[in-house]
Amino acid sequence: MTHHALVRPARLAVAVSLSAALAATGATADDGLGNYRDRFEPLPHLPPIPAENSLTKEKVELGNMLFFEPRISSSGVISCATCHNPALGWSDRIPRATGHDGQIGERNTPTVLNSGFLGAQFWDGREPDLEGQALGPIQADIEMAMDLEVALERLDRFAIYQEKFAEAFPNDENPINEQNLAMAIASFERTLNTPNSPFDRYLRGDLDALNQQEKDGMVAFVDNGCIACHRGPAFTDSHFYAIQVPGSKDVGRFDVTGDEADMYKFRTPTLRNVGVTYPYMNNGATETLEEAVAIMGREMLNREFDDATIADITAFLHTLTGEMPDFEVPALP
Repeated sequence: MTHHALVRPARLAVAVSLSAALAATGATADDGLGNYRDRFEPLPHLPPIPAENSLTKEKVELGNMLFFEPRISSSGVISCATCHNPALGWSDRIPRATGHDGQIGERNTPTVLNSGFLGAQFWDGREPDLEGQALGPIQADIEMAMDLEVALERLDRFAIYQEKFAEAFPNDENPINEQNLAMAIASFERTLNTPNSPFDRYLRGDLDALNQQEKDGMVAFVDNGCIACHRGPAFTDSHFYAIQVPGSKDVGRFDVTGDEADMYKFRTPTLRNVGVTYPYMNNGATETLEEAVAIMGREMLNREFDDATIADITAFLHTLTGEMPDFEVPALP
């Protein structure tokens, strides 16, 4: 009798404590912004993987090496990582990229982070996928300025690349080829994702992951229509819109299609990690995120945001900076 009398109050105390905890959780589990949260999607750990280029450890390892390999540039000193620097948000933080022979490109370097989620590549969407994107800068005169055949010949001189290509593409008799070069680099790039940002944690139920100003910024982002184009897990619809930002005479997608309707149109950039991928716009002339928010409000939404709204939206955009991908800088031959 004594034993049961002691146990029962203890169990009752635990039950009361648990009920109190659950009640407290219930009281804070809704910040009244559920209708806004429902407009967004957290970022998955991986983007869609194309059937014709399955993601394998061997391809990713080879792609990692090729991403940092300067021998596939004409000068032998430029690699993909030159403009997509892991220490700089996988971009270069200069207005316009510097490439072969010190030439300056016309456009700002987009980050490669989360690029597998995009429906089109490059500012003008001239390539539909990462496989097409991977080969463009290698061949571009003002970027790596390299003939692909010569690049492949250089790689074929090294036993380690012969081995790595054979492991990544075991069914190919001559695996060091243009298609496999593209597929390996694209495979590595599909692993460069940044999930688990504060906003992702907020969407998954941690309502304290955002402070009040950041939540106000989310509300302003939706109410002012920013979400119309910056939507989906990567905060982009991958569509093209006409915009002439200060200092830019770039005709954009018109260069690809020749259609007058595409004059000055550019692909909606991802807002993931936008806080660490400055400067902004197609010409990289916009230095701060606050300035970019003001320009987009004016140019795309026909709104003049006040200082408080700009500050709130900017605070919200900083919550989209996620965990940087885990990778190793390879030891090249």
